[in-house]
Amino acid sequence: MAQDRKSTVVITGASSGVGLYAAKAFARRGWHVVMACRDLAKAEKAAQEVGIPKDSYTIMHIDLGSLDSVRQFVNNFRASGKSLDGLVANAAIYMPLIKEPLRSPEGYELTMTTNHLGHFLLCNLLLEDMKKSSAADKRMVILGTVTHNPDELGGKIPPRPDLGNLEGFEAGFKAPISMIDGKKFEPVKAYKDSKVCNVLTMRELHRRYHNSTGITFTSLYPGCVAETPLFRNHYPLFQKIFPLFQKYITGGYVSQELAGERVAAVVIDPEYKQSGAYWSWGNRQKKDGKSFVQRVSPQARDDEKAERLWDLSERLVGLAAKVLS
Repeated sequence: MAQDRKSTVVITGASSGVGLYAAKAFARRGWHVVMACRDLAKAEKAAQEVGIPKDSYTIMHIDLGSLDSVRQFVNNFRASGKSLDGLVANAAIYMPLIKEPLRSPEGYELTMTTNHLGHFLLCNLLLEDMKKSSAADKRMVILGTVTHNPDELGGKIPPRPDLGNLEGFEAGFKAPISMIDGKKFEPVKAYKDSKVCNVLTMRELHRRYHNSTGITFTSLYPGCVAETPLFRNHYPLFQKIFPLFQKYITGGYVSQELAGERVAAVVIDPEYKQSGAYWSWGNRQKKDGKSFVQRVSPQARDDEKAERLWDLSERLVGLAAKVLS
């Protein structure tokens, strides 16, 4: 079948927002997209609404908030017989208004599980599939955010991310622990912390596997996607005002469609083949709309922290049999 000869990319959270428009951009460029989503009916409806051709996508169930679901997705993907040439770890949840932590089936705080631990497990498992692909150019991309970086204006708004010494992970990350630093639950900080973990994971994947596999590992911030469904759990007034603020005050506004094009470009285009890079289109730094390699936050470039986060994450997701001291 011709479809099987197309390059294949897996995109998590592809039923809405940047993930959906990235799926559309990949399909337009001749790729087959595996839309990895929680809600299959929603994904099907969304794919049709934005005009993705039927033969250009497959929808498969994944709930990144459940590690069993991640493993089941990998089994289902392998059973499909597709090769894997690209992976976009895009899905994220952001629940700024909740007062108490929600928990994954494993008992871990849900924001960190969905945004970091689920993707950490998925990237590790699918790394094996990507190694087997005969494609000359294979790439694994994790979505970043400006809010991970207190060195930038968008990252200065409190609460700032702080992984501490990973005390929460060290202690097993089960109730009553809900934060990676072991401190009191703060839902906005949980999101920002998880995004720092995403960048650290990307950098550690690069350090461990780029030279031996030739796979390109990158992260990107496509600009401020102010109308993303990521904000669906925020105050209605915020949802109304934030896009206007980004459009007319900061100039940082980026449409979901353009952000999706940028994600696809980072996986496909030759100029983004620099492994270990964090690509950014910035908010105000660059008015010409061109990408550049952004320096990540001090925490996100801490190699010692990256290695320790990796070891503790391996233990939490059940990839490491060893007991860490």
